[in-house]
Amino acid sequence: MNSLHFYKYQGAGNDFLMFDNRKLLFPSEDTALISRLCDRRFGVGGDGIILLNAHPTYDFEMVYHNADGSVAMCGNGARCAVHLANRLGIISEETTFQAHDGVHTAAIEGEQVTINLSDVFQVDTYDDGYFLDTGTRHFVRVLPEEQLLSDYNVMIEGKKLRYDNRFMPKGTNANFTQTTNGQVQMRIYERGVENETLSSGTGITAVALALAHADNLESPITVQAKGGRITIAFKREESRGFTQVFMTGPAVMVFEGTVFV
Repeated sequence: MNSLHFYKYQGAGNDFLMFDNRKLLFPSEDTALISRLCDRRFGVGGDGIILLNAHPTYDFEMVYHNADGSVAMCGNGARCAVHLANRLGIISEETTFQAHDGVHTAAIEGEQVTINLSDVFQVDTYDDGYFLDTGTRHFVRVLPEEQLLSDYNVMIEGKKLRYDNRFMPKGTNANFTQTTNGQVQMRIYERGVENETLSSGTGITAVALALAHADNLESPITVQAKGGRITIAFKREESRGFTQVFMTGPAVMVFEGTVFV
């Protein structure tokens, strides 16, 4: 049995177990181990696991595993990865790194991290919402005024959308949003976690861009999730969609410890 040091991080309420994996000691193919470590009763607890791997070209590679072991892009996790890379001395205040959906740049200032996200060239409009890919797949439903977001059954409605035939076989994350007194709010059911989480960086980005698409909202847009606030800046091009997409939000180390694998 081997011992591995980890860092517990949270970014706007999304929490992660993070490993300096530049020596490739973490058994990333062991999905049962990943699920156990993420379990909040039988493990450490987290929405996912993040590995900081070495990369031959860029400063590092971020590999994000959902709690079920699947690999995806995670915006909140990427900010935490940048913060940890800075803490470990891998980077200074700016970085270029590889993630599941491609290459990203980022800058860090205290606990605030700004990261560029992928361009979004297409927003599909449905009768009940919008579908777009902000590094991972998201559906955004805008709730009417008479339906309070705080009372909405995100577990039931989110699961329906997550497995909706329109988005299979890959499925989708399901975001629900409402604007109250000028403040955009959101809640999310996350694919891979299979539960409501306190936040999602790529989900908040999807909400902001869907609202910009539907209501011509201007950049930047600040979105309030259960776990915190994140600001999305972007450039809208009529022929190309959304480019120069940047997300700014917190990345906080909660504690560190050792697990045995």
